[in-house]
Amino acid sequence: MRAIVTSAVVIVLAACTGAPGGGGGGGGGDGGRAGRFVPPGGGLEPTQPRYINPGTLAALPGFTHAVRAGSTLYISGEVALDSTGQIVGPGDLRAQARQAFANLAFVLKIGGATPADVAKLTIYVVNYSPRDFEAIREAGAEFLPARNPPAGIVVGVQSLPMEGLLIAVDATAVVRAMFQPRVR
Repeated sequence: MRAIVTSAVVIVLAACTGAPGGGGGGGGGDGGRAGRFVPPGGGLEPTQPRYINPGTLAALPGFTHAVRAGSTLYISGEVALDSTGQIVGPGDLRAQARQAFANLAFVLKIGGATPADVAKLTIYVVNYSPRDFEAIREAGAEFLPARNPPAGIVVGVQSLPMEGLLIAVDATAVVRAMFQPRVR
């Protein structure tokens, strides 16, 4: 019985370490990267960007919701569109801000981040007036940490890519590692 268990362990370890000649599952065709597990289909290297476009979230044409490169997640301006592509809260900045921040939080989650991971936030508001700031701040407070909020700015703009949109929120997040690197 011990020989069978030992053989099974050796087979599993060989598959995970990319042992030469291992064939399809995890190793032989790894392009010279022996010693690393490579999922079927190649997987992603940390420096290769991952494009994130959740199918349940409407997007403006020509934009990717987010791009993750290594531990950095770049999120395009999230706007007040629902899952069917309809504007939430036409003419209501507070309602649109709440939806834009909800969409931002959803994209963060899909990208492996949380609102606490946001390092930089840029908010674009059509015909911005300082009196609009309170409504935006209240909507953002539902999603962003009260303590240590991200760096950010509110920018007044003439218009956004879709008629009727009043706000867009983009962010840069630094995703925390699941495992800390070993010190050698």
